[in-house]
Amino acid sequence: MRSYVSLLFAVMFLVMCGFGIVIPVLPFFAEQVGATPTELGLLMAVYSLMQLLFAPVWGRMSDRYGRKPILLLGIIGLALSFFLFAIANTLSMLFLARVIGGILSSATMPTATAYVADVTTFAERGKGMGMIGAAIGLGFIFGPAIGGVFSKTNLHLPFWIAGWLSLATALLVLMFLKESLPKEKRMRNVAKRPPIWQTLKGPVAFLYILQWFISFSLSGLEATFAYYAAKRAGLHSTELGYIFMIMGLASAFIQGGLIGKLIRAFGEGKVIQGGIALSAIGFALILLVHNFWTAALYLSVFGIGNGVIRPCLSSLITKQATDGEGSAAGFLSSFDSLGRLVGPPIAGWLFTLTAYLPYVLGIVLCSFAFLCYYLFVMKQKNNAIG
Repeated sequence: MRSYVSLLFAVMFLVMCGFGIVIPVLPFFAEQVGATPTELGLLMAVYSLMQLLFAPVWGRMSDRYGRKPILLLGIIGLALSFFLFAIANTLSMLFLARVIGGILSSATMPTATAYVADVTTFAERGKGMGMIGAAIGLGFIFGPAIGGVFSKTNLHLPFWIAGWLSLATALLVLMFLKESLPKEKRMRNVAKRPPIWQTLKGPVAFLYILQWFISFSLSGLEATFAYYAAKRAGLHSTELGYIFMIMGLASAFIQGGLIGKLIRAFGEGKVIQGGIALSAIGFALILLVHNFWTAALYLSVFGIGNGVIRPCLSSLITKQATDGEGSAAGFLSSFDSLGRLVGPPIAGWLFTLTAYLPYVLGIVLCSFAFLCYYLFVMKQKNNAIG
């Protein structure tokens, strides 16, 4: 198990590093081809929309055709979108690249999650999911830093680098990553395949909704914190970069190093509840930010709480899956994308009303997330009694 998950860790780190490379460049690149702020917002949103729509489809296809070919397709699709960006000179080409990237790259996360479910036991699953979460977090830390450095040379260069890095990652998968889903299990998945929305029935539906609340609150914070920190503490972009890096490292450390021990000691449910509580505390502390160090500390409290929830949810949901882990993981990614789609505009609107409202909303969303987990447990108990 360890060698499989370690290799997948490297793959997801490289994928997210390539994805992160373009994050600091995209707004300036879009502006260069004449995009307005509204069009830039649409450019960002269309990617999440495509992931929302297609992640369940790719997850289900990985149950039928295997994890490796679908993962390869997702990574190659990501490379294609980066190369299209690199040669783009019109806004329509940027939208085309974004749509293609959103459709094809949405195959990576659910397939990687299902791969971990294939190669881990129930006891080790949370640890494996934590390793993937840590890889994603580290990729988002190092990727933007690399993109920022190379964008000083040329705004097209980060896209070329991201594209070639994605192709190199695809080659790594092709040569070294073994298929995790045996052919006989794929046939069983096809034979018992219910309608795609059947996945959302039963107690597990509350876990998907919980993921939506968590994603909503995180994306809302990411969209507004720079403005909030500048207003409250006079922090500039360089300091904010360091703050988010500290938060990311703290979250990755917990996911990669401690999540398995926490799950073994307390179980996924208790860790989820603790993560929700810590996220709510983090939101409350953010209201008290007044300098660099308080911002870094309070954001890290939130980041650690938020960071332990996704691996535990992935573990619980794939354990509950009755029609294939890929399909279940696809819906989890879809709900995550839905949160990222609606979170930023709502949080941004609340910020224009009063600066602290997005974080008050975050506390409220954490309360609803806690309720979702409670309802999941109650529904399970009722089903067991029935």
